[in-house]
Amino acid sequence: MNCDKKAMLLYAVTDRTWLGNQTLYQQVEAALQGGATCIQLREKDLSHEAFLKEALEIKELCRSYQVPFIINDNVRIALECGADGIHVGQRDMQAARVRELMGPDKILGVSAQTVEQAKLAEKNGADYLGVGAVFDTSTKKDANPVSHQTLKEITSAVSIPVCAIGGISRENITLLSGTGIHGVALVSAIFASKDIKKECELLRALSQEMIKG
Repeated sequence: MNCDKKAMLLYAVTDRTWLGNQTLYQQVEAALQGGATCIQLREKDLSHEAFLKEALEIKELCRSYQVPFIINDNVRIALECGADGIHVGQRDMQAARVRELMGPDKILGVSAQTVEQAKLAEKNGADYLGVGAVFDTSTKKDANPVSHQTLKEITSAVSIPVCAIGGISRENITLLSGTGIHGVALVSAIFASKDIKKECELLRALSQEMIKG
């Protein structure tokens, strides 16, 4: 396994929806300053050249903070920029094929909504799971809801770290106590905030409290 469970504590997933006057680089740096433990670069609309340029820059930024840098879905970009790993969903390339392409030493994250999907992902080489949506989310309209009971069953069924995602905010993080997860993946809760660094400091503390609970 290539993934330290501590990297799941406060997992920041980028979204340029809320850039405003800042660059994505500036927002990611603020998240890292606030204690983000993993960064996933998620881009669906950039050209290959623009995506690669951005990925190379943010990879170096993450490296300076000694935080894993993950690419969402795009194996080619992940390989070309030398990312620490990649995250794929159920509708993306199969985990076993991704592992084959990325090699044994890269981090492989896989989305799962059921115990069966979770077990299969682990069997196919996943290093961690992203499970959700655990709450209603506006970020991903087609996300299937995952009950907290199912979340608990998934964490009990696999030996790799599990990170919850979907609609998580400062108001509801602690409701995930007792599910066995190792942390939370956040999009709008981080990148839509007015003070990303300060928000990450609060969210990290809440995530630690949730895990201890």
